Amino acid sequence: MTDRSDHATASGGSELTRAKVRSALLFLAPMLVVLFLVAGWPLIRTIWFSFTDASLTNIGEYNFIGFDNFYNSEWGGLLSDPDWWRAVWNTLRFAVISVSIETVLGLIVALALNVQFPGRGWVRAAILIPWAIPTIVSAKMWSWMLHDQFGMLNDLGMRLGMLAEPVAWTASPDTAMMAVIMVDVWKTTPFMALLILAGLQMLPSDCYEAARVDGIHPVRVFFRVTLPLVYPALMVAVIFRALDALRIFDLIYVLTSNSKDTMTMSVYARQQLVDFQDVGYGSAASTMLFLIIAGLTIAYITLGKVKLGGDVR
Repeated sequence: MTDRSDHATASGGSELTRAKVRSALLFLAPMLVVLFLVAGWPLIRTIWFSFTDASLTNIGEYNFIGFDNFYNSEWGGLLSDPDWWRAVWNTLRFAVISVSIETVLGLIVALALNVQFPGRGWVRAAILIPWAIPTIVSAKMWSWMLHDQFGMLNDLGMRLGMLAEPVAWTASPDTAMMAVIMVDVWKTTPFMALLILAGLQMLPSDCYEAARVDGIHPVRVFFRVTLPLVYPALMVAVIFRALDALRIFDLIYVLTSNSKDTMTMSVYARQQLVDFQDVGYGSAASTMLFLIIAGLTIAYITLGKVKLGGDVR
C-alpha cells in the first residue's frame, strides 16, 4: 500500500514538473521568437556572408568562396592579417586591464557604500552619474578634456608642474591606450560597484556579529567571510563587464578613430564593412569576434562553476 502511494506521489510530482516546464516554454516562446528575429537571424546572415565575396557594391551578386576570407594561400586572409591580430591583442589587453582595475575599484567603492553614514543615499546616486551618461557623450567630453592644445588635463598638469609641455593623449602611441582605459574605468567602475553592492546587501549579518564578538581583525573578516560570500555576485559583475569590454567600439572609435594602436576587433570589423565596403571580409572579422567572445565567456563560466562546486563540496 505504501509503495503504491509513493508511486502515485512520484507520478503526480513528475506530472506537475512537466506541466511547469510546458508553462515555462509557453511563456518563453514569444521572447525566443523575437530574440531569434532580432539577434539570431542577423548573426546567421553575418556568418553566411563571411563565406562569400559580397561587398556593398555587389550585395546582390556574390559568390560562395568557402574559407578564403579566413585564410587564403594567395592573399592571406583574415588569420594572416597582422592588423587583425593587433586588433585582437588590443582588445584582450584593454579588456584585461580595464576589467581588473574596475573590479578592484568597484569592490572598494561598494564596501564604502555598504557602511552606514549620513547622506549615503545621495552618495550612491551621485556615484552612478558617470555610468548613466551615454558612452558617446562621455567619450566626446573626454576627447575635449584630453586635447593637446586646449584640453583641461594638459592645462592643469602644466599649471601644477607635472607636465613640461602639452601631451597628445589620444594621438600618441605611448599614451592612447592608457587614455582609453582611464576613460573606461571612470565610466564603468560605478556599474561594477552597483552589482557588487547588491551582493553585499544580501550577506547575512550574523557572521559579522560573531566575528565582532570574537575580536577578529576586519581584514581577516574580509578575506575569510566577505569575499567568499560575495564571490558569486563578483563573478556576475566581471562576466557582464568583460562582455562589454571585449566588444568595445564606441569609446575607442570616438577617442582614437581608426588608429592601429588602439583598434579593437569591433573597430576593425567596422572598417572593413563600412570604409572598405567589403561585406564578406568584414563579416569574417565579425564572425571571429563572436567566436572569440563566446569561447572566452564559456571558458570563464565553466571555470567559475568548477570553483564554486569545489567550494560547496
